[in-house]
Amino acid sequence: MKSAVETLNPTRVRLTVEVPFEELKDSLDAAYKKINQQVTVKGFRKGKIPARVIDQRFGRGAVLEEAVNDALPKFYTEAVNEAEVNPLGQPEVDITELKDGELLAFTAEVDVRPAIEIPDYSGIEVTVDAVEVTDEDVEKSVEQLRERFASTSPVERAAQDGDVVTIDLEAKVDGEVLPDGVASDVSYTIGSGELLDGIDEAVKGLEAGGEATFTSQLKGGSAEGKDAEVTVKVTAVAARELPELDDDFAQLASEFDTLDELKADSRKRLENMKQFDQATQAQERVLDELLKLVEVPMPEKLLEDEINTRKHNLEHHQLGQMGLDLGKYLEIQGKTEEEFLAETKEQAEKGIKTQFILDELVNREKLDVSREELTEHLFRRAASSGMSPDQFAQAVAQGGQVPMLVGEVARGKALAVVVEAAKVVDTNGEVVDLSDDEDEAAEGAETAVEAAEASEDK
Repeated sequence: MKSAVETLNPTRVRLTVEVPFEELKDSLDAAYKKINQQVTVKGFRKGKIPARVIDQRFGRGAVLEEAVNDALPKFYTEAVNEAEVNPLGQPEVDITELKDGELLAFTAEVDVRPAIEIPDYSGIEVTVDAVEVTDEDVEKSVEQLRERFASTSPVERAAQDGDVVTIDLEAKVDGEVLPDGVASDVSYTIGSGELLDGIDEAVKGLEAGGEATFTSQLKGGSAEGKDAEVTVKVTAVAARELPELDDDFAQLASEFDTLDELKADSRKRLENMKQFDQATQAQERVLDELLKLVEVPMPEKLLEDEINTRKHNLEHHQLGQMGLDLGKYLEIQGKTEEEFLAETKEQAEKGIKTQFILDELVNREKLDVSREELTEHLFRRAASSGMSPDQFAQAVAQGGQVPMLVGEVARGKALAVVVEAAKVVDTNGEVVDLSDDEDEAAEGAETAVEAAEASEDK
């Protein structure tokens, strides 16, 4: 076999391949064997039809077509390896010559990874939010915990903010009660905003047995988006009682003996959360600066496929689970289809560029992924997907996606290298040290990379 490579542009090549006919022998034999199993000829047992009879009855052309289809992937792979190119996606193959007994010639055009030059990135500097936990933050956290331990008791008075009311609902559109517009014994906390717009104003001031009617736009169901006349009847009113903020509460709601210890723990947890958010913010901003430094030619076919994948995933997975179509989604977002496609293209370009640059850094820095690092990443991905680690690992293995996970970890490590070289300061002008917790740094870098690539199971 002879092959040559021609660079059509920085992201696409054309391979020209010539194969002597004798190298098709194995594929020809396989073609005759396959056809033998598929056809019957009177006077011959199945699978025992001579090649000359197959040629006479079904045509030599059919055999050659079968043989060439079988052989092309092998010769294409050999040509790719010989040319030392990194193909992206499937090639466009054109058979230019097929002379029986003499020669098979074909061309294959395919997108390839572009050559990337990564300049010195040690001068990158970014600013991130300072880690500041106020007394108000701590009080809010403790108050949220207090809300979880609230109790209720029936009261014989008008409903007011914070009360839990039991209500019956009936919704009408154009004077007709909706088939799915009736509900009974619904428990609702006034002020929570969890039901219909306008319901708080309607029930406040009502005692048990009272009712009111108001107009509201329905958020779901058969008449979603339409204005409905809603009648609400209060059947019971209960006051929420919050426990006293004292040492007894601390012992009830936590492992601590005193309220001061509980507040100190809340402050520490909030600091840890803000530190993690700060690290992720730093990695995202460093990545954005790195992307500005590097010129990356964009493979057109790969970009087109990525845009279509993102659009498909949004329409058929995310929106489908919410009962929306693309038109309704765009209406809610206040976007035109042109704006949506422009944003999707921009995101796809960023994802591809991120992957190319970080993969180049992985190779340049000779970064490896250990079994422990892969396992930790698998546990994180399993948790975010709502699956158990065993279920997620099985799905990954069955889908042949282990290399994808390895790539995610490696790119996270590459970004961590760049972040370590960059200068990160907070909004107070203080230098931020992100090297204290390597595990958190790795997790944050992987999160930043996933956010940039952001395509479902690429």
